[in-house]
Amino acid sequence: MTILQGAADPEIRLRSCPDWGYLFRDFYELYRFLPSGGSPRIRSHQRAVREALRRGTSKNPVVTLQPPADKPVTAHLKRALDLGREQNLAPVVRALESVAPLLSWQHGYEKVPKGLSGSYAYAELCGPHGPVVIDELILGVVLFAPGCTYPAHAHRGITESYICLSGAVSENHQGVYAPGSMIFNPPEHLHRITVGDRDPALLAYAWIGERADLADQKMVFSRKGR
Repeated sequence: MTILQGAADPEIRLRSCPDWGYLFRDFYELYRFLPSGGSPRIRSHQRAVREALRRGTSKNPVVTLQPPADKPVTAHLKRALDLGREQNLAPVVRALESVAPLLSWQHGYEKVPKGLSGSYAYAELCGPHGPVVIDELILGVVLFAPGCTYPAHAHRGITESYICLSGAVSENHQGVYAPGSMIFNPPEHLHRITVGDRDPALLAYAWIGERADLADQKMVFSRKGR
């Protein structure tokens, strides 16, 4: 079954949407096989993501899409996907490409800083608010335009990881993350992302936390980012 438009319909379930099912299977494999670098905290996070995803998808959750929405930065999405198909995480990128026309890209902030509205957006894949309704974690993708600076921010009660699918980014100017790399951010950790000048960057992300925090996370930037 192929979903052509978003509508809240309890009859639409994950098992009738194979493209979404394949995508989550590939996410599961990412968090199973990507190295932890010997860090027990990262290894524990990877396990928590896998287990939450396994539990959530095994319930055959409702698929409740929002109307597809673009943002200015999605003009760079084709380039980001093209680059991702050439890298070691190409299977995930291809699975993501199959659902890309259905994604609802958002900014997530009541007030977006000047310059950021044209160079950043994210799209959730699963979470308490959908599109695949799972209340134990949020999975999504975030797209940055070349040269983007994503201001310093932190997440209350949320453990976060990014996996770079294409492009290259730096977090807090403390390393460069290329395709196949994972960035780990524990709760309340202040982090700022910068992107190379030549190409966009496409990152997958996972949020793990208490159900209440996941369902009501307020996205705000810190005033201490620089």
